[in-house]
Amino acid sequence: MRNYMKVSALLIAVTAAAQSPNRIMVSPDHHFLQYRDGKPFFWLGDTAWLLFEKLDRNETERYLENRRRKGFTVIQAMVLHGANAKSASGVAALLENDPGRPNLAPGGYWDNIDWVVDQAAAKGIFVAMVPAWGSVVKAGQLNLGNVAAYATFLAHRYRDKPNVVWISGGDTPGDQHTDVWNKLGQTLKAEDPGHLMTFHPFGRTQSSTWFHNEPWLDFNMFQSGHDRYDQDTSSPHRYGEDNWRYAQDDYARTPPKPVVDGEPSYEGIPQGLHDTSQPYWTDADCRRYAYWSVFAGAFGHTYGDSAIMQFYRQGGGKGSYGPKESWTEAMDDPGAGEMQFLKALMLSRPYFERVPDQSAIAGQNGTKHDIVMATRGAAYLFAYSYTGKPFEIRMGAIGGERVQAWWYSPRDGAAEAIGTFANQGVRTFQPPGAPREGNDWVLVLDDVSKKFPPPGRR
Repeated sequence: MRNYMKVSALLIAVTAAAQSPNRIMVSPDHHFLQYRDGKPFFWLGDTAWLLFEKLDRNETERYLENRRRKGFTVIQAMVLHGANAKSASGVAALLENDPGRPNLAPGGYWDNIDWVVDQAAAKGIFVAMVPAWGSVVKAGQLNLGNVAAYATFLAHRYRDKPNVVWISGGDTPGDQHTDVWNKLGQTLKAEDPGHLMTFHPFGRTQSSTWFHNEPWLDFNMFQSGHDRYDQDTSSPHRYGEDNWRYAQDDYARTPPKPVVDGEPSYEGIPQGLHDTSQPYWTDADCRRYAYWSVFAGAFGHTYGDSAIMQFYRQGGGKGSYGPKESWTEAMDDPGAGEMQFLKALMLSRPYFERVPDQSAIAGQNGTKHDIVMATRGAAYLFAYSYTGKPFEIRMGAIGGERVQAWWYSPRDGAAEAIGTFANQGVRTFQPPGAPREGNDWVLVLDDVSKKFPPPGRR
């Protein structure tokens, strides 16, 4: 009887945790995420891949607080970058580099992860954890012989934490070691059904290619990667910088599942990734990727910074991909602060009715950096121009006899009212300033009768 009561109490606790209102779930239309109480959840992620290994607790607190103030809602981090992973204090994560044998020394690797997850939760931040980077599976250290034990350990340890998301994969193709990735996903989902799960694929590929119909995959993730148009010569689609095309592809799949760009070009990393003589991606490029993918149907966006993802320290070695500043400086790179204005814009209008709608752009749309991306609800429309060139809108795409028009700045979140217009015909809009790359603006059209607040405000 006592054992029965213990099991019953455990089941009740797990069920209650899974139903916690501050957990997230897929929305009823399967295109967005929401909190359990029905409020919209906008995924604004940061790639802090080596967080668990590189930072001590004081540094972690400093990093998380910076991200909280900048509006981030998700931190993406690797649990095991390698089988030899160690905490900042030098404690190994595993016994004999075996994922099936976690090192549970008090105050060690796993206790630190617990602490990080709890600190993030206190700041309203979700931790999207990658159980093992793809290289750990490629090396055979995580395999069919130990993956179920490792996944069960993770599920049982973190299933009561409301702010966890699982990211299988880790910069790896899904058609390699597919049986291991499926077993990892199946076990995590069976043992921890209360948390969402996706797959982080190799550059310029998408999880949907291999796992869209797998029950353990709750939402799709693609990695649009770090290549320019001319550098993307061998990927399956050759989409180059057009990350919106991945979002568009996955948005149209059946059955529908939410989609997000989990790794676009990082701020402060060389174009093409490996050659440090190439130009470096800037905050303007980060904004372009963010607005393009979200307007094409993504439920949020992940930002990245080269120094942050590896927590590079000046004087601490060469680092990867030519970082030019320490992580403490990079925390305040301009792109990191500018991402919050995208979240503010999307949450300032009725959220769950939004759909991508390129038909709202009249006439001949631009290509590559000149393309204008549009998304709308029943009574509002957003159109994003990266270069600030004039463009035409097909009025009447939303309801209302007259519309209030605004220019919204992705650089500082400022909104400028530009007049009211009849909601019919075709109208040309000229963004402020001289056309150039990085002079990006969002045109906002609102049904006047709805009396929405200025864009970006609620």
